[in-house]
Amino acid sequence: MTLIKKILKYALNIGLILVITFFTLHVIFKGQELTEIIRDLRMAEPFWIAVGIVTALLFVSGESVIIHYMLRVLNQKISFLKCLKYSFVGFFFSYITPSSTGGQPVQMYHMKKDKINIGYSTLIMLLITIAYKAVLVLMGLGFLIFNSDVVAKYATDMKWLIVLGFALNLSFIAALILIFLKPIWARALGIKVVGLLTKIRILKRRNKEKYTEKLIGICDTYAMGADYIKKNLSVVFKVFLLTAVQRLLLFSVTWIVYRAYGLEGTRYIDIITIQIMIAVAVEMLPLPGAVGISEGCFLLAFTEIFGIGLVKPAMLISRGLTFYLVLFVGGFVTLADRIISLKKEKRN
Repeated sequence: MTLIKKILKYALNIGLILVITFFTLHVIFKGQELTEIIRDLRMAEPFWIAVGIVTALLFVSGESVIIHYMLRVLNQKISFLKCLKYSFVGFFFSYITPSSTGGQPVQMYHMKKDKINIGYSTLIMLLITIAYKAVLVLMGLGFLIFNSDVVAKYATDMKWLIVLGFALNLSFIAALILIFLKPIWARALGIKVVGLLTKIRILKRRNKEKYTEKLIGICDTYAMGADYIKKNLSVVFKVFLLTAVQRLLLFSVTWIVYRAYGLEGTRYIDIITIQIMIAVAVEMLPLPGAVGISEGCFLLAFTEIFGIGLVKPAMLISRGLTFYLVLFVGGFVTLADRIISLKKEKRN
């Protein structure tokens, strides 16, 4: 894909996010005056909003800690500042592509520019992907079992989305396990699936060879990752632990917004439980940033907790911090890095 085509593709994705956001907010706030919405937003305490901003940025930085740790384990001397760049650029592209598929290839490209071996960057991104998905599923199942009353009370209206989310995430993890344990089987099964999808014209027949080659490459990469994981279980455990902390930072933002409005009565663990269920429900859906569906789930699950008068501004602030703030900062870092790179190329 040429550079211009890539730029157009990402521009269209950003445009899609803006359009969906506009229509979502139009439906949610239909009949309300702008001054009324602004008044409700200003009711939130600035101190807690500042805490929310820091927490959202720490969430992104959490991935930087993992990348930096893995690079040190692999004897790659890269500054933490560059790891921060990888994370913010990665989250920006993840948020503007369906099912968050665009972030990691861009991160690997930036690592390659910094002369990091492609095998190392592939392994790091692979381990981060596995940990990110597995930690969500483990958290989801744990909180579903041990805090089932809260899930039943607040998340009943989106139970089928949660079921679908668990099914998609568990299918993804099951595929990883198959690749880990039986890479040859996984490759053969994948080739058959590609053949079937091209036969029934879900995939273009002329691209069958390209899809097959890509699938073989993915299987080989995951097989390499499986070998590393088997030999370095202590490293993997630390990555999972860091990922759990990172995830909790993101899920805590809603509780911070709850405190920003001076509300009490709902436990921190209950708000975290609901937010994890929303994440399980929406993260695997093929929508850039899960825009629209995330806002809808927030309103369904948190109306009783925030109250009918505050749930909408709370949703705006929560999504503003966890999605749009990260998108903006990531976009700024991406643009700044591109400008700096162009200036260097011009000087050379």
